[in-house]
Amino acid sequence: MAGPTRRERLGITPEMIEAFGPIIFDLSLNVQDRSGDPVRLLDFAEIERQRAAAGLADHEIAARLGLAPDQVTFIRVLLEQRRFKPERYYRLFQLGGGRRFRTERDMERDRYNEPQFGSDALAIRNALRFRPEHVQRHIESGQWTADTLTTWLEHWARQSADATAIAATGRAPVSFAAVLDQAERVAAALAALGIRRGDVIAVQLPSTPEFLIVYYAIARLGAVLTTLHMAYGAAEAEPILRHARARAVFCAAASDKSDPPGVFTALGERLPHLRHVISVGPARPGVLTLETLISGSDRTALPAPPFATDVAIMCYTSGTSAAPKAVPHSFQSLLANPRQCLPIFGVKPGDRVLSAAPLSHAFGLYVVHVALMGGATFIPLPAFSPSALAQALHDHRPTHLFIAPAHIAALLKTEVLEGRRFEDLRQVIFSGSYCPPALKRALEEKLINGCAFELWGMTETFAVLLGDPREAASARHDWIGRPTPGSEARIADLEGKPLPPNTEGELQVRGCSVFAGYFDNEAANSGIFSDDGWLRTGDLAVMSETGHVRMTGRIKDIINRGGVKLNPSDIEALIDQHEAVVQSAIVPMPDSILGERACCCIVLKPGQTLSLDALCAWLQRNGVAKMKWPERLVSIAEMPMTPTRKIIKGALIKLIADQEVQS
Repeated sequence: MAGPTRRERLGITPEMIEAFGPIIFDLSLNVQDRSGDPVRLLDFAEIERQRAAAGLADHEIAARLGLAPDQVTFIRVLLEQRRFKPERYYRLFQLGGGRRFRTERDMERDRYNEPQFGSDALAIRNALRFRPEHVQRHIESGQWTADTLTTWLEHWARQSADATAIAATGRAPVSFAAVLDQAERVAAALAALGIRRGDVIAVQLPSTPEFLIVYYAIARLGAVLTTLHMAYGAAEAEPILRHARARAVFCAAASDKSDPPGVFTALGERLPHLRHVISVGPARPGVLTLETLISGSDRTALPAPPFATDVAIMCYTSGTSAAPKAVPHSFQSLLANPRQCLPIFGVKPGDRVLSAAPLSHAFGLYVVHVALMGGATFIPLPAFSPSALAQALHDHRPTHLFIAPAHIAALLKTEVLEGRRFEDLRQVIFSGSYCPPALKRALEEKLINGCAFELWGMTETFAVLLGDPREAASARHDWIGRPTPGSEARIADLEGKPLPPNTEGELQVRGCSVFAGYFDNEAANSGIFSDDGWLRTGDLAVMSETGHVRMTGRIKDIINRGGVKLNPSDIEALIDQHEAVVQSAIVPMPDSILGERACCCIVLKPGQTLSLDALCAWLQRNGVAKMKWPERLVSIAEMPMTPTRKIIKGALIKLIADQEVQS
């Protein structure tokens, strides 16, 4: 069997050549544009001004694009061979066109023969099929740079070594210098285990300092993070680990309720790629410990750091209507958005950023990036409860709070916030699910010096819509916000034609943080992007003349009742306000005459009852047209939810169908 090619050993995919090749060619010495004779005149300022037009060395191009110098050299030579006639190319090479700078002349060609990426890592890199015109736009605009997570961590470890990077309730604070030291030790230990750049490492840990240390270690090694929600057992974790080809998994210690090390050790017997189980807890046979990795590693054995074009994370969507899909992001698409939005958040050294979002979710990771780039203290919340959040607010006095609407709704229903003053809290940012305007207003009334607004994104996009704390309360509360810097949004009909303002249609987005496609899932990739490169989100929305966006529902949630298409989201929001209801969801049920009818599933408050007739009468009193009333009411004990607190409507549809069969 033939071994990997030179291109594969360097981790270069055909997609990378297509996307970066033209940029590399134009930045190199192949196309020169000089004016005057600044070299003869020793006009050094003019020489520097014309430097880019005169051509850059491979290592300079690599630093600008976030590629490895060897990758740039390979792609440049390949493009020269393609574009020049053979005799011109070899003449160019003889004149110094092939290795024109000392760093390139002295380059050890044996490095080409060192395998840097395995076949699984190359397969994931192949999923980064960014359009060449998008790559060029993001690089030329400065939205994509050469920085990685390690770049930022090293920056703050040098500039503010003793400043607190992580603060957790009941734990000693951890400085930036200590975080970097521990992350590098874990990275070196993982490299010693044979894990290399591009390999996938899964993490199932609560939102604790250990999660962050492991995340930064994975990033320093150049491996790929895949998260597993804490609620996942073997049945949910196995297909993700198998699909991701995960080489190692970090998990919590065994407890009276569960045994994660035992679960993953057993899975390792069925998963050929999974070779290492690492526990944040005591040692046991066949299981490594995080403490051992930190204490027993040699930092001098660290491999070379990764590059910005490398895959950084591959998170799986917590889909509500389909199986989870793998979303890979390079460091460039991962970090572009928080870098662009940092001025809006105003996060800076000395600030304290509290996140109620779990770190296993893209929202939680996004908050980590915002805090890290701003040099602020990150405050994780291991597990949400109203009392735990209230305690964290009291203990850490955060300046910024990132939270899901369900968290605040639960908090406001208790008395834990009564009498509390939040003088330091400047911003509360909602995300994760639809946030009613009334909820934003209710919380903002409790803030003395702060404001509340919303962030919208997906695992595939991170934050592409964001409120503006400088705008009036009505704009922040009644709308999500406008596209973030480096992002674009439009509303389109089902054929992809852009719609005028204030017309409901599908939200479509594109920008510097939008992913390139799902890994190893052609069915999911089919039709996910429009022909002109916009991501079809599947969300219904309207956009005002000023570019503000409001969500109105999901395309898949639309109920087609005899040709009349009904969006249930506004009715659900209204029913949730009924005094007897905790939560509601309206789903379609099949009908032999009309095709579909609306069925409302509700979770009732303890001791409450509600009939369909009573609900419809209540809707009528609240001005809802009869055509939007549900035609069946089903009371359930608990709403099926994803780990990120989204209602799984597919499970409700199945529940209704099963009830029909039984009756």
